[in-house]
Amino acid sequence: MEESLDFLKQIKDSFGLKEVDIRTYSPLTLAYIGDAVYDLIFRTVVVGRGNTAPNKLHNRTVQYVKAPAQAQLIDHILDQLTEEECSVYKRGRNAKPYTMAKNATMAEYKKATGLEALVGYLYLQGRMSRILELIQKGLHNTNTDTDTDRP
Repeated sequence: MEESLDFLKQIKDSFGLKEVDIRTYSPLTLAYIGDAVYDLIFRTVVVGRGNTAPNKLHNRTVQYVKAPAQAQLIDHILDQLTEEECSVYKRGRNAKPYTMAKNATMAEYKKATGLEALVGYLYLQGRMSRILELIQKGLHNTNTDTDTDRP
């Protein structure tokens, strides 16, 4: 059992949350939690690479969590998703958004929402290792992750 599953169990037990079939969650609900998980991953990496002013930490993190970067990442890993993962991604991508990113095209925003839905789905299944594997593969294949500009 992964540690993230233990973490989820601790949260659920501490707050008296019931077990829910995550397949019943809307894609935007999955994207909501996925956005937080994705952001936390990059905040953790950025902080782990050195103590600096919060605005610098924020600026470094934003380069990875903004919609265009997420769209680029999903483009590089889409062919590596399982059928189930691809289905979750597509549900998120095709969901009708209620908002729009300030500095992204609609296509980038939809892809980013799909990626966040996938991350949320995997997180709620306790599959942090798979999330990290996909992100690492995506970063390895993008221009965003260079030796001089790493999170």
